[in-house]
Amino acid sequence: MKRLLYEDLLEWKENPRRKPLILQGARQVGKTHLLESFGKAEFRQTAYLNFEEDPEAGELFEGRMDPAVIVQRLALYLDREIEAGHTLIILDEIQQCQKAITALKYFCEKAPAYAVAAAGSHLGLRMREGASFPVGKVDFLMLYPMSFIEFLLACGKERLVDFITGLERTESVPGPIHTELMGLVKTYLFVGGMPEAVLTYVETSNLEMVRRVQKGLLIAFAADFSKYAMASDIPKIHAIWDSVPQQLAKANKKFMYAMVRAGARSREYERGMNWLLGCGLLHRVSHLTNPRRPLVHYQDGGFKLYFFDVGLLAAKAGIPAESLLGRDRMLVEFNGALAENAVLQELISSGLEDVGYWTSSGNAEVDFIVDNGHDILPLEVKAGENPKSKSLKVYARKYEPGLITRCTGLNFKLNGNILNLPLYMISQYIRMTRIRGAPRRANEE
Repeated sequence: MKRLLYEDLLEWKENPRRKPLILQGARQVGKTHLLESFGKAEFRQTAYLNFEEDPEAGELFEGRMDPAVIVQRLALYLDREIEAGHTLIILDEIQQCQKAITALKYFCEKAPAYAVAAAGSHLGLRMREGASFPVGKVDFLMLYPMSFIEFLLACGKERLVDFITGLERTESVPGPIHTELMGLVKTYLFVGGMPEAVLTYVETSNLEMVRRVQKGLLIAFAADFSKYAMASDIPKIHAIWDSVPQQLAKANKKFMYAMVRAGARSREYERGMNWLLGCGLLHRVSHLTNPRRPLVHYQDGGFKLYFFDVGLLAAKAGIPAESLLGRDRMLVEFNGALAENAVLQELISSGLEDVGYWTSSGNAEVDFIVDNGHDILPLEVKAGENPKSKSLKVYARKYEPGLITRCTGLNFKLNGNILNLPLYMISQYIRMTRIRGAPRRANEE
């Protein structure tokens, strides 16, 4: 299945100032498969080590940190020739071997001709914990679950992808195409972007089989809690993980520790929450007191938590496959949380990680405040086709943004400075919102 990050890997390979690469991402998002496919297609051969499956392989990095010595040991151990520039060295689950992480520095400084790509599911966690990393000596890429565009490609819908990515802001989507794409969006909200779940859907079109795959993944993630987290944190990690769907089902989706356990305090659960964030299993969206750049300076401690994959959120929440049969029923049953989660995923995977949310005196809430690199924009997510939003009007009167953005079930439309993106268009958010020329004041509907 095609991953859009492949193009970034090609750029990395051809970069004359290439450094060893660290590919981050949660478990089961396809890091190993992507690197192996890349190595097979773009290099003469690959040299693959997995430090989790083969802990003894870490001994190859003991002693003197000389890339020539390490390469010689790897060649002997793997019984293959390793050629500079022609062999992709893949160091999988590298977080299990600190010496291998340290060795990346010396490959950068002394042997940059070798193409070295490392991957790890808990690298983000190690960095949060302050583990030693070769700062400035490695390149980073992040792989997320498959986006809606990647889902369409996996389903053989290349023409729809070309249509979405080529649509201009002055155009609308023909009704039948809009209807087809909204149907595919609802399927994506159920299937999500975990490669195994997507492949199961593509091969079988059986949503019950997809759900079995998702449940298996949820069990595997829960097992990881016990395997990798500190014993004292394990019950708290489980409690937070189990609480997120319930928190998102509220009209006010702000994360409340009291919903995790009566009387719970933030300091009791903060480390467990940071563990889930560090593993890439949750996304945090912070509350902003003022939508100004940089957004991080205007956070006040409140936040919302979302799953890293909308399909796993649907599975964790128990959204039944039958909900897809009724018009927008699945979206309504979970109070729009699936749509919000999917929109956030798309924003993050397209590079828009600076995202917060805003409220006003408890009577208005804008789902997301997005820094698109040029402007700070409000983004309201509506699961259905009712675009009315009191919160956006309150925000517009207070801050007069150059563009107001909504993501709904309605067709693509620009009305004055109100831009409505259908749910299937959110991957184009940067392209559609960086176009200049919209009026300054919001239109009344």
